[in-house]
Amino acid sequence: MLINPTEEQEFFRETTARFLVEHAPPDALRHLRDDADGFGREYWRRGAELGWTSLLVDEAHGGGSISGAGLVDLSLVAYEFGHHAAPGPLTATNVVAYALGDHGAPDAQGEVLAGLLSGDTVATWCAPELGAGSGEWRTGVEIERAGDDLVLRGTVRPVEHAGQADHLLVTARDGAGLTQVLVPAGAEGISVEALETVDLTRRFGAVTFDGVRVGGDAIVGAAGEASPDVARQLRRAVAIGNCEAVGAMQGAFDMTVEWSFDRYSFGRPLASYQALKHRFADMMSWLQAGHAISDAACAAAQDDDAAADELASAAKAFIGRYGGELIQDCVQLHGGIGVTFDHDLHLYLRRLTVNRSVAGTPREHLRRIAGIVEARQGAAA
Repeated sequence: MLINPTEEQEFFRETTARFLVEHAPPDALRHLRDDADGFGREYWRRGAELGWTSLLVDEAHGGGSISGAGLVDLSLVAYEFGHHAAPGPLTATNVVAYALGDHGAPDAQGEVLAGLLSGDTVATWCAPELGAGSGEWRTGVEIERAGDDLVLRGTVRPVEHAGQADHLLVTARDGAGLTQVLVPAGAEGISVEALETVDLTRRFGAVTFDGVRVGGDAIVGAAGEASPDVARQLRRAVAIGNCEAVGAMQGAFDMTVEWSFDRYSFGRPLASYQALKHRFADMMSWLQAGHAISDAACAAAQDDDAAADELASAAKAFIGRYGGELIQDCVQLHGGIGVTFDHDLHLYLRRLTVNRSVAGTPREHLRRIAGIVEARQGAAA
């Protein structure tokens, strides 16, 4: 999270934090385990009123940011989402809103964007998988041309909140390039298979397109030329997920530090033992590094910096590895109570575990970094 937020940014963050304390307490999250959607629509609409869905969209299209850097502002919301293990399609909806706003959201797409900004509509991204280097993608969805229409065939997984979305932004192979289309989730030929997840509130699905036909006006951007758009969307998705993960790391760490001072063993607080101090020092170094690399990647993505892809993957790989180690250490330091369902610690572990695999695993991002470095060295030779 930002070291020196402006007064407006800090007020925005605090407002989100207070809202989540009131409307998404741990006991409510436990009850959502058995809820089909994992979040309430009224809850999401009220969050949209706070600005959760509008920060990546220009004012000309109904959005607006706090500081002029919408992704950086959104990182504060994402941090609080992780810090409270909060429900809601934050990443999915914002990425689709960004994609529509970035291309002007003409006609019907403008109506969808307006619904996303108000919180009345939920959308998600059927994203491609990472390739070996920057700008390389793998997707299981193909587009066939039928006159002026497009026919979609294939399956993509995992798709966040696929079963709860009203619209799907689909990235599909179109000849030699990529095309993105906005499809109503209820269109004929679409089926969603629910996937299991350890997170209590986030839902994922496998979406199959069996001859789904849409008109040319469903295309978002330019047909066959969506690779740069996909790269920008991925950077934003990774940045939001990283900030959530760092928030979860911070929440687990704070909880464990408090526990170590309150819990006594042999007449002394756990925090006084030298062996545990060393473990806390390691965790603090991972936590601070996670904050720093997440913020750097977020700022680079905001500016579409030349190093944005490399930084995004570096942050994802680092946080994915050391975030898990940090929270596992927190569980161990709590002892037996740390593995009970009634304790809140597992909420953070669940959130980070899922975030670790969404938008590319640490291993995939390490391969991507290697591909980027190799391409850079080849260009310099």
